Amino acid sequence: MDLHVEVDGSPDAPLTVLLTHGFTARLGEWDDQRAALRGRARLVLWDHRGHGRSAWADRRTATIDRTGQDLGEILDATTPSGPVVLAGHSMGGMSVLALARRRPELFGTRVVGVFLLATSADGLTDGVIGRIVGLARRLGLLAVYLHWLQWIAPLLERFRRRGTALGRWYTRRYLFGRDDADPAQVRRVQDMLEETPLPVTTAFYATFVDRDETAALEVLGRVPVTVVVGTHDRLTPAVHSRRIAEIVGPGAELVVVPGAGHSVNLTRPEVVDGALLTLLDRVQERLPRATG
Repeated sequence: MDLHVEVDGSPDAPLTVLLTHGFTARLGEWDDQRAALRGRARLVLWDHRGHGRSAWADRRTATIDRTGQDLGEILDATTPSGPVVLAGHSMGGMSVLALARRRPELFGTRVVGVFLLATSADGLTDGVIGRIVGLARRLGLLAVYLHWLQWIAPLLERFRRRGTALGRWYTRRYLFGRDDADPAQVRRVQDMLEETPLPVTTAFYATFVDRDETAALEVLGRVPVTVVVGTHDRLTPAVHSRRIAEIVGPGAELVVVPGAGHSVNLTRPEVVDGALLTLLDRVQERLPRATG
């Protein structure tokens, strides 16, 4: 299956940053960070399967485990040697953790740093997804609910209207925080997220239920890690990021952005850019030892 990948920067750069976007978004969500990093490192960006310009296959492949495998294949294809920092937002961060579980030998050797943005290591038992899933589970209807979502998605996609006021309300409420919702940014995020077809969205939905990559956090402890989250993130609440940083241990730096929501990289780019550049500084201080 074809995955869309973009490479930006000199192949001779001493460091590569591989950026992985979030659920129902595309690599364009990293535009601000791409501009900030240009000149500091070689950049690799890609679209998840079914997202952006990547192809879509069987819905049974719509899992975090599979996106972690995809990430590893892209790392191998684009950067077969040299140090790499992995950056992931939301589902992208979960994909980084899945890769750490699948291929722990990469971390501390080829992978020399990790940047986790508004993500979670375990099942989303709180936030909007957690509340819906929790209700379905209590009613004994979780499997039925997930199957129904996937069954009805093609029909809903056929009659779907994009750019609606209801869509903007949802985007504003769940992707933005207390005081970072500029109307132009809300529309920008809405337009981006609504590009992803509903059959893709609903196929991935099930993978967030009861997923647990906590064991992978021990692997991340081998390298410098930065964890960034907004205080008003309703999809992956700040408690998840605090737990990640605590388990990773002394090598983790936690950046909590007051008033920001899930799309913190778009609404507070100066904070996210600064945190990412600081991580690169930390990585480069250790680079000779990390690369042997």
